[in-house]
Amino acid sequence: MLMTAFGGLMWLIFTAILVLAVVAFVLAAIAREDAYRAADKQNKMFWLIILGVTVAVNLLAPYLFLQLAGLVATIVFFVDVRPALRQVSGGGRRGGSSSDGPYGPYNGGR
Repeated sequence: MLMTAFGGLMWLIFTAILVLAVVAFVLAAIAREDAYRAADKQNKMFWLIILGVTVAVNLLAPYLFLQLAGLVATIVFFVDVRPALRQVSGGGRRGGSSSDGPYGPYNGGR
């Protein structure tokens, strides 16, 4: 009974890792090439290859070490690369104007 619960938990973890890798791959694919250069990150093809290999490893090779290495690459993409791409491409800003500062709108000293 305990082994089937452990097996189910491992299947859930591996599925979550696969879903994260697929989402990261799709997000890397839809970002513009020039945004990678402007954000001073590796180029788009580099991230597509790394994340594509991660998805392939998660689908085809049940080696925990390779899956964990792919998980690290996926986490780096989500934590470092994607926020930089969003900042460079103007994403992440919802409403407001370009003169908004960290404490509200800048009114020009009035």
